[in-house]
Amino acid sequence: MSNSKKLRNVTIGHVFKTIIWPRKKYLAIGLVLIIISRLAGLILPGASKYLIDDVIPNADKTMLKWLILAVGAAIVVQSVTSFALTQILSVEAQHLIAQLRAKVQRHIIQLPIRFFDNTKTGELVSRIMTDVEGVRNLVGTGFAQMVGGVLTSLICLVLLVYISPLMTLYALVPVAIFGVISLKAFGKIRPIFRERGVINAEVTGRLTETLGGVRVIKGFNAEVQEIRSFEDGVNRLFLNVKKSLITTSFVTSSATLLLGFASLGIMGIGGYQIMNGDLTFGDFLAFTLYLGFMIAPILQMSNIGSQLTEAFAGLDRTEEILNMPLEDDGGHRTLTPGYIQGDVVFDNVSFAYEPGKEVVKNISFRAPAGSVTALVGTSGSGKTTIAGLVASFLNPESGTITVDGHDLQKISLQSYRSQLGVVLQDDFLFEGTIRDNIRFPRPDATEEQLLQAVSAAHVHEFTDRFAEGLDTLIGERGVKLSGGQRQRIAIARAILADPRILILDEATSNLDTESESLIQASLKALMQGRTTFVIAHRLSTIRQADQILVIEQGHIAEQGRHEELLEKEGRYYQLYTYQARI
Repeated sequence: MSNSKKLRNVTIGHVFKTIIWPRKKYLAIGLVLIIISRLAGLILPGASKYLIDDVIPNADKTMLKWLILAVGAAIVVQSVTSFALTQILSVEAQHLIAQLRAKVQRHIIQLPIRFFDNTKTGELVSRIMTDVEGVRNLVGTGFAQMVGGVLTSLICLVLLVYISPLMTLYALVPVAIFGVISLKAFGKIRPIFRERGVINAEVTGRLTETLGGVRVIKGFNAEVQEIRSFEDGVNRLFLNVKKSLITTSFVTSSATLLLGFASLGIMGIGGYQIMNGDLTFGDFLAFTLYLGFMIAPILQMSNIGSQLTEAFAGLDRTEEILNMPLEDDGGHRTLTPGYIQGDVVFDNVSFAYEPGKEVVKNISFRAPAGSVTALVGTSGSGKTTIAGLVASFLNPESGTITVDGHDLQKISLQSYRSQLGVVLQDDFLFEGTIRDNIRFPRPDATEEQLLQAVSAAHVHEFTDRFAEGLDTLIGERGVKLSGGQRQRIAIARAILADPRILILDEATSNLDTESESLIQASLKALMQGRTTFVIAHRLSTIRQADQILVIEQGHIAEQGRHEELLEKEGRYYQLYTYQARI
């Protein structure tokens, strides 16, 4: 509970400073419109009293015309101001949502890789798209109506006291009780709304995974359990909504009950006072109408209160994300070397995903600029972790990695990664055309540079067979292409990026021989003159490497060139002869 308290305290002042104050111009116009609209609304009860007490008894037809004209004008003013209000504030509220979504996405995309390893994609989609939705109630008509409602209630209260202090006092008791009930109820609802955000994110996360892995689901005939899993999630969401509906409907019902009693008492007191001649019939009518005008905003408050609670709950979750430190945070990555040669040195580097379980242990080696370093070893030995450290996706727990003599942890990620290229085993292609995917790292590349990359990666070998050529649409994640075709597009993308340091999670193991030989040729073109780290799956592909590191349980077991390591007849020799037999 203390956590939600802390969040709540953060938000009220914080919301005012970051959301309401910057939009003071729109909200001020909104308030002026609301005031005009509400004042125009008060003309009807005043005119009714005048009509009954003066105009009708005196049969004053001229005054009747003026009265009707005044009420008609007030109605027009009300409708015009309410239209303008919605236009100004609702549009600004949607603009705010768009800005917040962009802000959250900008922040999330700059978080460290580790964050993404622990969070579902669909959950993040929900946090970017859904959590900020509620803020429309802070800037939209809800806020202005709340202020306008308070103002109307106060004006009506003064008029009510003027007409009959006794009846006003009687009416205020239930209103005060209702106020206390509302405050208590909204305190209860906020954690429910916050939990709804969490459930929503989980359900969306699972749904995104289900749709992405539909081939596996159908392949194992697992539709039934996926349907059940989604139904469970949707049911949890329903129970959460039900919980909040019970609270809000309790607030609304108690309002109806208490205000009903208020009306009952006023009927009795008013009737009695009219009979005694202390109150005119017109006064009584005006009183009941003004009371309605005073109570309507209070009833509205219960609705607005629930909307504002939802907005704060969404903002709590949004703030939680925005407070996460960025990958480049801390202000220590200040170095921006211009051109990187690519001389990489690991000095006693260790790394653990979980405390106490080191995956890489005190590794030291040097990869000179322009050389090829192959990482070899069984699955889970730490090869991918070393590549992740070179890419600065991970930061060493101890030891240092230097690039051209600079500590990698001090180099600005933007300047480093602008000269880094990666080709991963399961390389990700975006929905769109082959051309879009290749141009991804350099959208401003010329057609000539694009075609050079296409030719070097042997992409035209298959695009020439497509009617649309490079403008062929490849479907989500490139499902319409074979593994070898996807790999060559990924290599063309890396060639176009023209990096100084290259990381290849070289996945030629799942390709046919023809594709493999083409990809070997593409890789050769790509690796020329760049510092390359290859995670080798097929040992036949690394004979040309300048150095081979044999990784065993996070240590370098052996190091050297292909021929040297074979002569040693150690671990590399075993791996090599084993593969050769296969």
